[in-house]
Amino acid sequence: MAKPVHSMIRVRDEARSRDYYSRAFGLEPADRFDFPDFTLLYLRDPSSPFELELTVNKDREKPYDMGDGYGHLAFVVEDVEAEHARHKEAGFTVTDLKTLKHGDTPLARFFFATDPDGYKIEVIQRGGRFS
Repeated sequence: MAKPVHSMIRVRDEARSRDYYSRAFGLEPADRFDFPDFTLLYLRDPSSPFELELTVNKDREKPYDMGDGYGHLAFVVEDVEAEHARHKEAGFTVTDLKTLKHGDTPLARFFFATDPDGYKIEVIQRGGRFS
């Protein structure tokens, strides 16, 4: 069955956010991936596998409105293709399957599902950093 693995928020200042989550909640960096337009920073409490993903969009000058500061809940599954098919067969709204790479290294194979209220849920293939 699926298990939650991370929740994501967008932040403007990586260092300030990292300092806050470290001091306020004891979260430590678990991984960091820098892309041309954005950076993904994963924070985790040492006693838990659940992570907070901070997405830093480069060149963002104005603060995010909470209404447009996109975020999501994420679950890992054993077989993302089978889950994708199951969701489609059930009539759920899903995106196409996608692969995120950092350079030539695949980071995740995933799709997004949409709940009845419009919230996005990322469904990720178990493996790699999502074991």
